[in-house]
Amino acid sequence: MAAARRARWTAASALVAALVVASQALLWLAYYGSGAKRLIGDEASYQAFALAILGGGPWMPSTIWPPLQSLFLAAIYATFGVHVVAAQLVQTLLLVGCAALLRGIWRALGGGVRAANVAAALFLVDPGNAAYAHWLWPEVTHLFLVLLVFRLLLAWPGSRIASAAAGASTGLALLAKSLLAAFWPFFLIAFARRERPRFRIASALAFVVALGIVTAPSLWHGWREYGRPMIADSSVYNLWIGLTDRWRTDYVEDMGGATLPAFLASGDTPQQRNAVYRDKALAFVRERGAFSVLGDQLGRQYFRLFSAKTPLVSQLPGAACAGHLSVYSAPDWLARTLTLWNDAFHALILAAAAFGLACWRRRPDQGLVLVGLYVAYQLALLLLVHVKARFLFPMMPFFCGFAGSFLAASFARRTAREDRGGTIALTPLRLAIGAALAALLLFLAFAGPALDHLCAGQL
Repeated sequence: MAAARRARWTAASALVAALVVASQALLWLAYYGSGAKRLIGDEASYQAFALAILGGGPWMPSTIWPPLQSLFLAAIYATFGVHVVAAQLVQTLLLVGCAALLRGIWRALGGGVRAANVAAALFLVDPGNAAYAHWLWPEVTHLFLVLLVFRLLLAWPGSRIASAAAGASTGLALLAKSLLAAFWPFFLIAFARRERPRFRIASALAFVVALGIVTAPSLWHGWREYGRPMIADSSVYNLWIGLTDRWRTDYVEDMGGATLPAFLASGDTPQQRNAVYRDKALAFVRERGAFSVLGDQLGRQYFRLFSAKTPLVSQLPGAACAGHLSVYSAPDWLARTLTLWNDAFHALILAAAAFGLACWRRRPDQGLVLVGLYVAYQLALLLLVHVKARFLFPMMPFFCGFAGSFLAASFARRTAREDRGGTIALTPLRLAIGAALAALLLFLAFAGPALDHLCAGQL
């Protein structure tokens, strides 16, 4: 029996390794095979900021984009030369690090070794995830830092050194993306305990002090330049774009870049610009009615978020009317292969995660509560602000975690090795709830273009 299990483990490991290598090979071929992909959107801004920093320019070049990704790229270019491929290789290592951190997090949450392994494999094999390492957005950098925070807090909540490291990682994550700006205090939940004393004050203090030290230079820069301690603030701008978006698919008549010059010209300081666009947003809501606006947002935002047209598919060759930018010069066979692979794993992860969540029977502890709050916070935030499919990426590891738990439990039952004390209960009621949730997520992932009648009469 043990020999059979080892054989199955070896075969599964070899299959995952082969799929990861194949995925990476196809992605590198798509990026460079017919000429390097053109940088799009914020990628070009981060690249320009990094080159300006290398030339002696300001280290905080923008009030819209936080500074860490530009500094990170500048450090890579200073070390290896100004080559995008150097940044891609470093970010690929960070992506693998994300998978390793996810594996540790899921084991700490009680998912089990097999489930944690499946979760990490799903995360790496999905080309829609792996492709983020090839782009200059801060997604991989930010996700690595966030997962590091979860790993440190879940594994060593009583350690002052680990708590300080988690605080520093949280600060760096805020300098990469402002996503955690209103969430980071919830990490203090990790320092609560059942025994007396009820709260690890010293560890919590180490966390907050380290976070403050890391973010202090940026906050001081904001205070000195604009009279307000700030890192970067695009919240009101993104709220306005989110309210005025029309389509259930991103990159269809996208107004983000088109509206930015007008936003920047609307005032001399971030406060002035935010005031102008806050008034515009409030006037928009008063004109349409709060319930009407909320209904519009519910009918659009989560289609954009869960869309199977990930940033990888959006950049592959395709119809512009369907939101394809066609900045990859990939041949048809390669574009079709990556699209099918992307769609298959996107559907697998979302559906299996739905079943995993519905069938989860382990009582929530602090770690699971933190994960739930982290996902719920982002889902609530993205109901209002401008949404692109890449905003799902910070939540994707946890979808992979629940998916891994369900798939591992299903495999154990199929091989008559079900762990009766495990985290997954495959009861008929739970499976029915999982099926309903999976159907909803798959509808959000694939139905948006049809509901919008994209390219009607043009193809």
